[in-house]
Amino acid sequence: MKGAGRRGSPRRFLLLFGLFLLIFYVAVSVRPMDTHVVTPFTAAVARVSASLLRLLGEPVTVSGTVISSDRFSVDIENGCNGLETALLLAAAIFAFPATWKARAAGFLAGFAAVEAVNFVRVATLFWIGVHRPSLFGSAHTLVWQTAVVLFGVGFFVVWANRVAKRRTA
Repeated sequence: MKGAGRRGSPRRFLLLFGLFLLIFYVAVSVRPMDTHVVTPFTAAVARVSASLLRLLGEPVTVSGTVISSDRFSVDIENGCNGLETALLLAAAIFAFPATWKARAAGFLAGFAAVEAVNFVRVATLFWIGVHRPSLFGSAHTLVWQTAVVLFGVGFFVVWANRVAKRRTA
């Protein structure tokens, strides 16, 4: 049985995946990127999530990355803005043997999908904090962190299978 060749080898994928992860995580951790890109992005996550909460009837205000009401407030920090999962997904997509067009489309669709799930995550966690505060810790740490990462992994698996099927067809 023949392998996929050097271009599609699992070793190459893992090396590129690790390299892209390192590059992406270093890039977002440097102060100028954090100050000028990550923090404003996180503030946008707060605004969109607050809009969802208002649709649910929650009277909330937003100040930067903080969503508040009379009963609860939450500060969306790095790790809760969806970027870590989006970067994990991006590293996997860019390491996968596909055309750059397929990679770009996969990244854009995946980024949008991860962030959509994350908006729901933030709004849900805020709602839990207001209405079921005893469940907030486990919902935040056990349920939603896992769900967002698994969603990103699932997106990659579906995307990679579609790309691989098109390549072999």
